[in-house]
Parts: sequence; C-alpha cells; structure tokens
Amino acid sequence: MAIDLRSDTVTLPTPAMRQAMYRAEVGDDVYGEDPTINRLQTLAAEITGKEAALFVPTGTMGKQALRMAVMSILRLRH
Repeated sequence: MAIDLRSDTVTLPTPAMRQAMYRAEVGDDVYGEDPTINRLQTLAAEITGKEAALFVPTGTMGKQALRMAVMSILRLRH
C-alpha cells in the first residue's frame, strides 16, 4: 500500500493503523491528559533539542500557529 503524504485527507489507514488507533490510550490533549500526544511532543522536543514541542494534526493548524507566533513577536517589537 502506498502512503501519500500530500494531504492528511488522501491516505486511508491500513488495518494495522486502525488497530493501533483502537488500542491507543487517549485523553484530552487540551488539558494535557493525552499520554500519546504528551509522549510525541516530548520526543519531538528531544529530537530537535528544544525545550518543548507542540503537536498539530494538520498543516493548516501548523501554519496558523506559526502566523500567531510571528505576529506576537512583531507586536512586541513595535
């Protein structure tokens, strides 16, 4: 099965992916209660050598977070 990474809407999960989703320990990520997301963010921060990392599920959300961060920095400078 080919995995197409152009968009989060074109790749269909395999049966193994669905099973992993079914078995995943979950919680509310907004309140920091999702252990899977917490581990992913910790790992990403370690790999990149940063203090922290933030998981966003789509490119659109990532771009919006970047815009908000840049705009807040620009506001502080003026």
